[in-house]
Amino acid sequence: MADTKSKILIVEDDPDVAEMLTAYFRSQEYEVFAVNWGEDGVRSALQVNPDLAILDIRLPDIDGYEVARRLRTDRRTANIPIIFLTEKRDRADRLQGLELGADDYITKPFDIQELRLRVRNALNRVSQGSLTNPVTGLPEGALVDEKLSEVLGKDGVSLLFISIENMGAFREAYGFVASDDVLRAVSLMIVNTMREFSRPEDFLGHLSATEFILVVPSSNLAALSDKLRSRLDQSVEYFYPIKDREQAAKRSDRLGAKLVEMGSLKTRSTDVAQIKAELMSSKN
Repeated sequence: MADTKSKILIVEDDPDVAEMLTAYFRSQEYEVFAVNWGEDGVRSALQVNPDLAILDIRLPDIDGYEVARRLRTDRRTANIPIIFLTEKRDRADRLQGLELGADDYITKPFDIQELRLRVRNALNRVSQGSLTNPVTGLPEGALVDEKLSEVLGKDGVSLLFISIENMGAFREAYGFVASDDVLRAVSLMIVNTMREFSRPEDFLGHLSATEFILVVPSSNLAALSDKLRSRLDQSVEYFYPIKDREQAAKRSDRLGAKLVEMGSLKTRSTDVAQIKAELMSSKN
């Protein structure tokens, strides 16, 4: 462990749960601060500047969503990773937390080892400056922006955007460990397919946790896209447990992959933010 301990802020109204989490994470060599009220959580975040916050949604005063909203809208706390800890099982409630910028959520009763891994991954992401995704190990953040800046406006280079759809519903049903396994499997599938069609210098990274960006020769774009679409479509059912596959095939929120091709970049904008926004909006 590093000489400087990572600081965790726990905002949990159940004293027993708060005490258990405090004792556990201190035993894991973290510095822990625990409060029971939402307003205290906001104040504590400003005072102690934690490296990560674990927020319960159901609090006595303001709820965890409001705590997260305030943290995200204050420049001093905007980048603190947030993990929601909640009894709420409704999909809309969970998605609300993710839309507020939460990094993860865990539903009670929770597996403490799973929570430990989610905390570790979130802190690793921060310590690496969001340069690589903690699940797949692929580039993200500044490394992706740097690559896009290098290729935008060039002839003979194209982008392929891949969005894994309905990951939220899959995560709700099977948990974070299973969803991470899906992301690792998909990333490996993309890497192996790229090796068949592309050059060693071609690029694969993340635009978000469930969105991938490929930089490839324009001459290979169509064949690569077709092969990846076929392989991903054929693989989806195998991400589900055998007992659930037949039912999953009928669900509207079944896992899927959307691929969007962006042809020659020569006539495209050289504004990285604009290109990223265009790609992200294409999944809707």
